[in-house]
Amino acid sequence: MDTLLSNIEACEVCKSHLPLGPRPVVTGHPKAKIVIIGQAPGTKVHASGIPWDDASGKQLRKWLDISDNTFYDTTKIAIVPMGFCYPGKGKSGDLPPRPECAPLWHDQLFEQMPKIELMILIGQYAQKYYLKEKAKKNLTDTVNAYEEFLPKYFPIPHPSPRNRFWLAKNPWYEAQVIPVLRTVVKSVLD
Repeated sequence: MDTLLSNIEACEVCKSHLPLGPRPVVTGHPKAKIVIIGQAPGTKVHASGIPWDDASGKQLRKWLDISDNTFYDTTKIAIVPMGFCYPGKGKSGDLPPRPECAPLWHDQLFEQMPKIELMILIGQYAQKYYLKEKAKKNLTDTVNAYEEFLPKYFPIPHPSPRNRFWLAKNPWYEAQVIPVLRTVVKSVLD
């Protein structure tokens, strides 16, 4: 695993497309039981090199009901985004994750993590990549159908503050889905 993570850290496959240059942000350990698959690091995470080291990460840890220590314990939780480096700014937020990372690295990482029991799929990019034709017509429908994907996958929206309007329009998520997410995460970690 250490060699693979070093190889990823040195990756420059899409260097010419990255406005801030490559700085892959990914964690993994052979003992990890949960993997969090998000989109790609933002500028704050790019600067710190610490995954989910921003407002979205605080909200995610709140949704999961876990401490920072548990979240960053690589023997429990791996963090493998769809794109490992900051992709740049788009018209309405960051650009989509670079398409090279997941096909290049995900399978290699998961081969080294045989104890993964739960994959938390954050946002449409992770959901479409992993759920394929089983993903629903949009993120809302996919998240609402989360029970269909258990026990392996748990689709959730991105915890970004930008999603406050989605959360306001879909109160069922925090009322009904979050309690189940917390229970599943706790049972896997116990």
